[in-house]
Amino acid sequence: MKKETIAVFDFDGTITTKDTLLLFIKFSKGKLSFFFGFLLFSPLIVAMKLKLYQNWKVKQLLFSFFYKGISVEKFDNWGHTFSSEIDGIIRPKALEAIKLHKKNGHRVIIISASIENWIKPWAEKAGADMVLATKIEKNTTNILTGKFVSKNCFGQEKVNRLLEIFPNRKEYRLIAYGDSRGDKELIEISDKGYYNKFK
Repeated sequence: MKKETIAVFDFDGTITTKDTLLLFIKFSKGKLSFFFGFLLFSPLIVAMKLKLYQNWKVKQLLFSFFYKGISVEKFDNWGHTFSSEIDGIIRPKALEAIKLHKKNGHRVIIISASIENWIKPWAEKAGADMVLATKIEKNTTNILTGKFVSKNCFGQEKVNRLLEIFPNRKEYRLIAYGDSRGDKELIEISDKGYYNKFK
């Protein structure tokens, strides 16, 4: 029996040419608010770049600053509208690869450390079967708490999330595409892995 093929794509930097977190903040909150927040958190951002402060902690602090207290409905509306902005930063070769995998009957999954709410609308348009990304917490009245309900989907967590849904690794062929350190573990467990294939 022929094995199923699963093609896994990182999002930021692999499918897109830019990181979508900062673009989403600027898009949803406006340039003035974006630059104020960026200035406020610049010491932590520098510390993160120097690997003195964990990536996910800075991301959650930024997320909480900008979106704590916002309704899920409003946030999701921003995500749907933002998908047209994402169209402008897509790597054409990555989109071609997604279409080719779909044409060949492969399952296409996007695994990202970014927030699933703004990836899913674009992924659905592109024909991806599934998005595994960072999930955000909401309270009982559907208001964002500013926290992540899942671990930051980076590094080993990308592997963990994939294996939660497809645990029998020997039963499928895995092809992985990435562009950074956050994709290393996923590429290492794949049958065929590519770094920076679309650049």
